[in-house]
Amino acid sequence: MVSTHAPSHRPPSHQTPSLRTWRVVDIVVAAVIAVASGVVFWAWNLAYAGLGGLFLAFPPASGLVAGMWLFPAVLGALVIRRPGAALFTELVAAAVSALLGSQFGLTVLASGLVQGLGAELVFLLFLYRRFTLPVALLAGAAAGVACGLNEAFLFAWFPEYTLAWKWLYVGFTGISGVIIAGLLSWLATRALAATGALAALPSRGAHREPVGRA
Repeated sequence: MVSTHAPSHRPPSHQTPSLRTWRVVDIVVAAVIAVASGVVFWAWNLAYAGLGGLFLAFPPASGLVAGMWLFPAVLGALVIRRPGAALFTELVAAAVSALLGSQFGLTVLASGLVQGLGAELVFLLFLYRRFTLPVALLAGAAAGVACGLNEAFLFAWFPEYTLAWKWLYVGFTGISGVIIAGLLSWLATRALAATGALAALPSRGAHREPVGRA
């Protein structure tokens, strides 16, 4: 008997997961990045205490080393490529450093939130579709400026600074964000992708991606 039903042309039931949907592997890798970064934060907190003498001549220049507290936001976003990755990795890294012990106390949580949001907003601006070098640099700059504004004006950690010095500090944190959080995170992502370590992630081909425009 000949069937009168037209053949089905529906695609197979399995579908590619949305690039905006977090998977278990994304959460695990983001958590690993965040925890490792939190340990780096803790070590850098100890080292930073001994660097004060380097900036006695011009204290606002201390903002040039702030990028060491910013890189998880950009690195996490470049590797995971999901909405919220920058905020998640930065905030969890801050929490880990607080648990390990920080001279900054629980204020690191607020700092992590502000810095993570700074980077996150840049990736949101590009709808989580561009992870080129210019975007990474811009995200690092945004995290750095957010850090500087938070410390110089919201936390008011530098009451002895003139207004001009405060803005210079913000500028220095922005520069540090561009170089340490932006450039180095982008290079690290490409290096990791080249080893095959990111095979299960959308960033697995990062080492073959063009530098690109923002």
